Amino acid sequence: MPNIAHFAINADDCDRARKFYEQAFGWKFSAWGPPNFYQIETAAKGETQHVRGALQGRRYLVPGQPTIGFECTISVDSIDDTAKRVEKAGGTVALPKSIIVGVGALMFFRDTEGNVFGAIQFDSKAE
Repeated sequence: MPNIAHFAINADDCDRARKFYEQAFGWKFSAWGPPNFYQIETAAKGETQHVRGALQGRRYLVPGQPTIGFECTISVDSIDDTAKRVEKAGGTVALPKSIIVGVGALMFFRDTEGNVFGAIQFDSKAE
């Protein structure tokens, strides 16, 4: 069964948001990838982190509408099969498939209620 694999927090001011989550929850951040993108470490020392997290500059997954709230991405076996199932169930594509080199294939969708979510097919050999 597909599980939540990643969450992202969108921020207008990444430094301000990073300080908030460090102080409020003790999370640790490390710069990764593009500017204003940080991986979040939410596990305490010695614990396993099951869901990956990121803090990133605010995105507009839906044109003209800033993404507010936590953005969730679901791990799937096949991004193409998932796209077909989402559309058959009444959802729509919000952002077409893109490849994150060394990570996998990523797409964003809208559900029947207008909520936007991601799906990722992990593939460490993705190019």
